[in-house]
Amino acid sequence: MRLENILALTHGELINSPFVNSFENIVFEVKAVKRGDLFVAFDEEMIEDAILNGAYGVVFDKPTQISDSEIAWIKVSNLEEALKRILRFVLIDKEIEVYECNEIILKLALQVVTEPNFIALHGNIRELYKMLSDLQNGSTVLFSPALTSGDLFTNIKKLPTNPNENINIIEQTLFETSFIYDNIFYERQLISPFFIPYLEQLLHLFKVLKINFRLRKFTPIEHFEAVFTNNNFEIKEFGTSDKVLIFEKNSTLIQKEIEFLQKQATWANILYIIPHTIFDSLDAPQRNNPSIITYKNEHEIKNLLREHNFNFALIVGADKSILDKPLVRQTQISLFDFS
Repeated sequence: MRLENILALTHGELINSPFVNSFENIVFEVKAVKRGDLFVAFDEEMIEDAILNGAYGVVFDKPTQISDSEIAWIKVSNLEEALKRILRFVLIDKEIEVYECNEIILKLALQVVTEPNFIALHGNIRELYKMLSDLQNGSTVLFSPALTSGDLFTNIKKLPTNPNENINIIEQTLFETSFIYDNIFYERQLISPFFIPYLEQLLHLFKVLKINFRLRKFTPIEHFEAVFTNNNFEIKEFGTSDKVLIFEKNSTLIQKEIEFLQKQATWANILYIIPHTIFDSLDAPQRNNPSIITYKNEHEIKNLLREHNFNFALIVGADKSILDKPLVRQTQISLFDFS
């Protein structure tokens, strides 16, 4: 890429008069720098090593001493924004299809084995650049606006609608599902039935686009995450206690999750602990539900749990870090069966 293009894309300032006017590749890991590359200095201490490796230019956003006047020194206000603008330009010429989804579908897609020409996009801007810059024409990209900025792309499509129920649930608990899809039986997958409609949307996308895929054993995602504890809120192995905390950081899912628990665990004593700031967003019947308790500060949550008897507690807006001990690896043991 030519120097003047880099300056225009990054809104950068060329602070010297270099002998170089173009670059082979854009690199931000010093070990990957080769002769002719442009080094994006997320780690300014690696600049000298990048120059020794043959960098023809350095992009930086912190005070930096010029050590080689023959290469280009480009100052920008923010490295991540500069790299995002470059990536947006690179993607313009690529013939790719980009689909938008919610973060649950995206996180499920990350657990499915697919062809190389399908990418479920995730990570920071450096990881995104690695995944997208070498993407082949004809590839498909799936992203979630909740996790990745949509302004990287010029043409974004919605997921195709799925009018039919494609997944046949054979057996389920609140946190496990055995199901049949396309005549294949998937036994005791560690995926809650709550996520099955989202999985159906993902699999329908694969079918419409004729993308080969293979389902493997699912692992918990950071939504509707079950943590089994004792009365002291010490974390126990999966399925080995009768007290379960269910963590959900995304407050937009609370209405659906409350309805799911009320339908699937009618026998259970269920507690709902939510931030007071989102209480008014609940449906009117839920606002009158005595099992819904609000909190103003995360430090209040454990006291609220101690004050109430429950089998399940849905905790919204917090994660398992509120517990005293870190989460240990939970084995897959079924306990509650509501099939």
